[in-house]
Formats: sequence, C-alpha cells, structure tokens
Amino acid sequence: MKGLRYIFNSGKNSKFTYYLRGYASELVPSCYWRSQREGLLAQIAQREDREYIRSRIDYYCPMNAPQVLPETSPTIGEQRIPKKQKVYYFDSREVTRYFAPSLHWTLLPGDITYVPGVPSIVKSRPLANDVSNSTLLKMDKVRHFIFVDDPLPWEEKKPIAIFRGKAAGKQSRMDFMRMYFGSTICDCGDVSRPGTVPPEWQTEKKTIGEHLEYRYIMALEGNDVASNLKWVMSSNSIAVMPRPTCETWFMEGTLIPNYHYIEIKPDFSDLKERLDYYNHHPEEAKQILTHAHAYVNQFRDKKREQLIALGVMDKYLHFVNA
Repeated sequence: MKGLRYIFNSGKNSKFTYYLRGYASELVPSCYWRSQREGLLAQIAQREDREYIRSRIDYYCPMNAPQVLPETSPTIGEQRIPKKQKVYYFDSREVTRYFAPSLHWTLLPGDITYVPGVPSIVKSRPLANDVSNSTLLKMDKVRHFIFVDDPLPWEEKKPIAIFRGKAAGKQSRMDFMRMYFGSTICDCGDVSRPGTVPPEWQTEKKTIGEHLEYRYIMALEGNDVASNLKWVMSSNSIAVMPRPTCETWFMEGTLIPNYHYIEIKPDFSDLKERLDYYNHHPEEAKQILTHAHAYVNQFRDKKREQLIALGVMDKYLHFVNA
C-alpha cells in the first residue's frame, strides 16, 4: 500500500503527461515554430528585464567567438526521437524547432561532468574555469525542475535532517550513509536496488511531502548535481550540502553558502555542528529560507524562461555555424 501511495502521491512531475505533450508537439509543422523565432527574440530587447535575460544567456552560453564543429556533426533536421533518453530529445526540441533544420550542432545527453572537446549542448557541466564548450540547456526538467508549495513552517518541522536516495555507485553518498545511517541527527535510507548496498540501509521511498516534515533535507550530488535541490529550496525546509561541483540550468555555481543553503564539509564531518547551530539560531535559518525562495522565484516565469532558452540556442548556433 505504501508503494502505491508513493506512485500516486510522490509529489513529482507526471512523466505520462510530459511524454504526452512531447509527442503531441511533434504534430505541429516545423515551419510554424520557425516563423515565431524572430518575433520572440525581438521581445527580449523590449523587456525591462532585458539585461538580466542577457546575463543569463551569457552565463549558460559562455562562447564569445566562432567555433568549428566537426564535419560529422549532425544538423537540427537530423534529430530523431531516440529509443533511450527521450527527455533530452523533447527538452532540446522545444528550442531547436525554432531554427533552420540545416544548422549544425552537438547534443550530449546524460549527466555530463566534463568539458567536451567541441562546443556542445549539455544538461550539466563541471564548475571549472573554462566551460566555453559547455552550453547549458534546461533538460531532463521533468525530473529536475520541481517546485513545491509548503504550508508547514520551518519551526514546526522535525529538527533533524533527512536523506533518501540511491547511494550505489556514488562514492560520496556511500560515505555519507556509512557515517550517518542509524544516527539521531539524520533519518537516512537508501532506495537503490536490492544487493547494491548493505541491506540494512534499504528502505521504501518517501514522497516529497514526507520529506517536508523535516527542517533539513540533504541535497547530495549523485552523478552530477543533486536533483532534489530545486524543490528543497522552494520549500520551508533548508537544503544541506557540500559546495556543489557541477551545475545545470539552475545555476548552482551562483549559490552562496550559508545564504541560500547550509554548507557542510565535503567529508560531512560537521553535519551535527551545523544543524545544532541553526536549531539554536532560528532567525538565521529563516533568513536562508527567504534567500532560497527569492533565488527559486527567478525560474518561475515561464515566458521569460522560454526567451532565455531561445536566446541561448540562438547564440550557440550563431557561433558554431558562423
């Protein structure tokens, strides 16, 4: 019964609805979308927040000079729905459909934690000095971009942390589970497949709503970023994590430690100290919540997000097809 409750009340986005919309959008002729492009791009210059939009475009696409793609690079028109990782097709297609099918590009689906050798469209990139070959697009958003309405005040939540996730194959999460499984400061549980982690770690999944009963929610990186960070920061619980090493459309690289989230050491050794501090300084904890909510709000304007994505793709395609 608990498993069925999770399936129907997890709090996550509906993949069925997502795919239904994706396939339905394929029925619209491409010429319709291309006819809209110039008008949409022109709107950017007319908006009061145009400088903000341009700053985000440049953040996601840090290219500042033409780059040559390999001759084997595919064109937009050659993009087809793959058998696997369909979310990367549908999410990128929401933007590429506005551009000429003859334009060349490179899409790298999946969790990318390195800087590609050629200019590429990616969901994630490392926080490195030179990421000019990594242009971020909002992809796998059905899993990553979830925001919540949390009616429970921070002070009424359980004064400990919670972690639910898959640790198998993820060294830092394995280390965290070894340190804190069974502790009194963090409700830890692993939802990996049986046989991949110590059996005593394994537990059933918790819904997002059940996570929100806790003051603190661990946002630990997995293959790239912590996928729960967006909904945690939109809630009245505080994200707790080491400083991020990767970023996505959420611009994790711009987050300020102990301003947007509670920072702990990479070895997790100061978790108790940090939680004790904020439990005894509730006003500082609630300031972090205020800052986190303000940060999340910049991603809630769907129209503006569309213009930014269109601007990112326009800039990327301009430089790689010069």
